[in-house]
Amino acid sequence: MTKKVALITGAGQGIGEGIARQLADDGFAVALSGRHLDKVQKVADDINAEGGEAIALKTDVSVRDEVFAGVEEVANKLGQLDVYVNNAGIAHVAQLCNTDQEHIDSLLDINVKGTVYGIQAAAKQFKKQGTPGKIINASSIAGHEGFELLGMYSATKFAIRGLTQAAAKELAADKITVNAYCPGIVLTPMWDQIDEEMGQIHNVPKGESLKQYLAGIALGRGEEPADVANLVSFLASNKADYITGQAIMVDGGIKYV
Repeated sequence: MTKKVALITGAGQGIGEGIARQLADDGFAVALSGRHLDKVQKVADDINAEGGEAIALKTDVSVRDEVFAGVEEVANKLGQLDVYVNNAGIAHVAQLCNTDQEHIDSLLDINVKGTVYGIQAAAKQFKKQGTPGKIINASSIAGHEGFELLGMYSATKFAIRGLTQAAAKELAADKITVNAYCPGIVLTPMWDQIDEEMGQIHNVPKGESLKQYLAGIALGRGEEPADVANLVSFLASNKADYITGQAIMVDGGIKYV
């Protein structure tokens, strides 16, 4: 039986790295995509050294041609594509009224357009192969409730829920499922950035904003990339074959929907 192949965007650190490592442990051949080749190459090298199978590729998800070329490269090098994880994303901390055009554009380009391009490219490859496929998108708890100082980020994550539902309906006849994962406060470089920028706005020490968010988690601890990766592992498996169009919370108990 041919080994299944998963492509994960934004896989050089944080949640994306955690997903790549978990899927490799699950037996997938994994392709790690990112804007900084050195970062994704390091993770790929680690996976290969541990007995997995991984390749790295440089892709800017905001550039449609690069996304499509990346999928084609993965199919050529690894033989096929079975799972596409639209993980790449960025955040920006600012009041909506103070969010400048540059940051609005970059959030939309990477978080929203990048997800659309990933859905398009993955679906095209699955149809070309004539095989079922799984597309798994990164939403957030901020895709269920708009967060103060994360207004534009929240808007992009709401958009991903809508894209997930629409794509699930449109691609079901091709046996392609589309779902999303909605993390909470994950202890990654992105939340280090959010904490620091919120601290500057509220004039509080570094770590204080994060501490306040962590205090609201029912399970009493911050989230680790592995917590998200465990959900993606399930969604990428045949155990999730009858699930589509869902945006599943994995936040330790912050938002209840």
